[in-house]
Amino acid sequence: MLQITKFTCENLEKNCVTDKKHPAFSYQLASDLEGTFVEQAKLTVNGWTLETRDQIALEYQGSSLQPFTEYEAELMVVDNHGQTATARMTFETGRLARPWQADWITDGSYRFVEKRISPKPMTFHKAFSIKKPVRSAKIYATALGIYTIFVNEQRAGQDYFAPGFTSYKTNLQYQVYDVTHQLSDENHIHVTVAGGWAVGSFIYTRKNRITADRQALLMELHVTYEDGEQEVIVSDESWSVTTEGPWEMADFYDGESYNATKELHSLSFHAASKETVSIHPCISSTYGSLVKAHEVFYPQTIRQEAGEIIYDFGQNFAGLVQLTVRGKKGQQITIRHAEILHPDGRLNTTFLRTAKATLTYTCREGLQTYRPEFTYMGFRYISVSGIEVEDIETISAIALYSDIEETGSFESSNSQLNQLQSNIVWSSKSNFVDIPTDCPQRDERMGWTGDIAVFAPTATYLFDMSRFLDKWLTDVKNEQLPTGGIPNTVPVQGFGFPVTMPTMAIDFWGDACILVPWAQYQARGDKRILARYYPMMKKYVDACKFWAGLGSFGLHRYIWHTHHSLHFGDWVAPDVPQMSQWQKRSKYTATASLKNTSQLVAEIARLLGFEKDAKYYQQISQKTAQAYEELLTTNGRLKEEFQTGYVLPIYYDLLSESAKKIAVERLVSMVKENGYKIGTGFPGTPYILFALADNGYEEIAYKMLLNDTCPSWLYEVKMGATTIWERWDGLDENGQCPIGDDGTDQMISYNHYASGAVGDFLYRRIAGLEPLEAGYRRFKVAPLIGGGLTEVKARYASAYGEIAVHWMVEDNGIRLLLQVPVGTQAEVSLNSYERQVYGSGKYEIRWEKSV
Repeated sequence: MLQITKFTCENLEKNCVTDKKHPAFSYQLASDLEGTFVEQAKLTVNGWTLETRDQIALEYQGSSLQPFTEYEAELMVVDNHGQTATARMTFETGRLARPWQADWITDGSYRFVEKRISPKPMTFHKAFSIKKPVRSAKIYATALGIYTIFVNEQRAGQDYFAPGFTSYKTNLQYQVYDVTHQLSDENHIHVTVAGGWAVGSFIYTRKNRITADRQALLMELHVTYEDGEQEVIVSDESWSVTTEGPWEMADFYDGESYNATKELHSLSFHAASKETVSIHPCISSTYGSLVKAHEVFYPQTIRQEAGEIIYDFGQNFAGLVQLTVRGKKGQQITIRHAEILHPDGRLNTTFLRTAKATLTYTCREGLQTYRPEFTYMGFRYISVSGIEVEDIETISAIALYSDIEETGSFESSNSQLNQLQSNIVWSSKSNFVDIPTDCPQRDERMGWTGDIAVFAPTATYLFDMSRFLDKWLTDVKNEQLPTGGIPNTVPVQGFGFPVTMPTMAIDFWGDACILVPWAQYQARGDKRILARYYPMMKKYVDACKFWAGLGSFGLHRYIWHTHHSLHFGDWVAPDVPQMSQWQKRSKYTATASLKNTSQLVAEIARLLGFEKDAKYYQQISQKTAQAYEELLTTNGRLKEEFQTGYVLPIYYDLLSESAKKIAVERLVSMVKENGYKIGTGFPGTPYILFALADNGYEEIAYKMLLNDTCPSWLYEVKMGATTIWERWDGLDENGQCPIGDDGTDQMISYNHYASGAVGDFLYRRIAGLEPLEAGYRRFKVAPLIGGGLTEVKARYASAYGEIAVHWMVEDNGIRLLLQVPVGTQAEVSLNSYERQVYGSGKYEIRWEKSV
């Protein structure tokens, strides 16, 4: 039997509201027959029909879609066995660039001039009557700031921090909320708008009013009555506003203050004012993945400490606390957050820097529940004061992250490796909060490009990142400098580095504009992402080539050696203690980067049919590879030896065969001499195990992976980490943080996913699952048996359906259980055994030991 198991529009199975003129559809199939593939599929939308054999990103090319309209898509599929399946789905169009009838409104009396803090939240109000039965009622809303809507005191939607974080000067999202069942005859809308990223304090220098001087709201309520009549209620000067609502303070870094004695229906309001907005972005229906509430945690331990109640939720994560208490009117409860404790059991907030990470709740009388709306924290521990423990009815913690589907998993016979996998997953979730951030706890939480550049292959295995990354890459493209460089954080939103050379391209961090779309293409198979960002990629590599060649001649024009202070180099490498020493390695990291990015752009050019470009960028790649050997001594060693300096040229294939052999031998020697401990910074960490295992040193790779001596991945696990640390030496054996004055302002986060890029090795080598064709239309299963592992399970919900790999070491050999989705093909191999090819289906494969 053939089934359509998933049918999406713009990567959403339901609740899709799009402003795309050519929305794309994809589908997945399941069949009980082996070797099944699509013989013919017919997609019909709005009278337009497409006949195809493809399953991914089928773009609508029919007549123009109309705004505010619901459409039905129909799909009929016939497979090679003659089986048929059908499915239907609906999607809606949004405004499709139709002008807003509403005005931007604000509190015209509010003057916000304070520095380094966020403004007071504004609460807007509108009362209105409904005159007859309603067929549908939908809110279309956005804001400068972050907002939450209450209709008749019921929250509209489940999103947090709408309209989301974008490069506001070019792009702003609006949201659509169906409030049909929340309306009555007499109605009240309250919308609270906090400062958020646009107006509130942001980046570690705590800039505020970056996008606007104060918050503003833009909203329409579209009501369609049963008789077909339509009415639009718009934000305008008939609305009222106050800054004296229950949210007295809201800031991403400092937290939130909420006064429950102030109820929405009893606030004192005055007339709202039209706001003249200084930016003119394209305002589109949500195209990213908004933040939502997910897992719930409960305290693992509770104890009293220095007048506070200390709760341990057992997991470091990003989110918020919810508590139900019996309180007295005016009673003030204070909640503080931290990732770690001091050895004496108190919260350690030292590394939050200026972030207060504090909630203050003023009670009304009786039983009540509080959950923040306009902030989030990175934490495992909280302290609660101002209330007795017996008056706390319940307390829990809720993970907040973007609404992304979890697609990949990994499990092995090694419990420490399984904890590492969990740590990688939770650091990902904690930092996928509307944009890919660096950390969720301190006064930062910025879109650092270097972190996601190296982590993207792991991220795209763990999650369907389609909407999340496409939204962010849109901002990367819009923020690209005229000279081709990519800002180190996107959206820039008030940040600039290096200040002395803001037009420069920077290796690995800027590489995100190529590495991220390439990883997404490999994972999901949608070539449109390459086409969309190809001009950005070319412009960036051209900039890198310019800076590498500045003031140089011959092959030295391909050695990128601009002053190290303008790069990050081998960032947080544990073998040297100072930031300046990491940066001084930039000649090696930058040159390797140029080789890799130009090679990828050449490959992308070929995929897109730009052969002339492909030849040009291939030549840059080849010349850069030749130039890297200029950094070697006559005996083939690097002039300055460090692990990353060998890892990058080995993994990126920069060296001749003879030079590569020496590089591999030197890397192995360095790893052995270092006790199999990691010595790489951000650029080398994702690739070091591949550089070893793919060149005949599988057991050395396993020894490094399974080492639990600092610095190593499993040292963090041994020390009780539940997420990935920013620095390998985040805690010593006594639980003390040894970070001193190294030029980073005591930079240490205990929830920082970059070094979790090792996940790519777990999936591609240990589980053995790797795409041979984008989207896993063809994929390889070639597990790397070793390290004492006796069993490994991995699953991946690919664009075609679920792939499952389960290998076991048995007395008489290796047994592999494999699931191959419809429309795909698996090439299976193990060491010297003959390669076998499998179409869709479920298989059991055995390799017996040689006699």
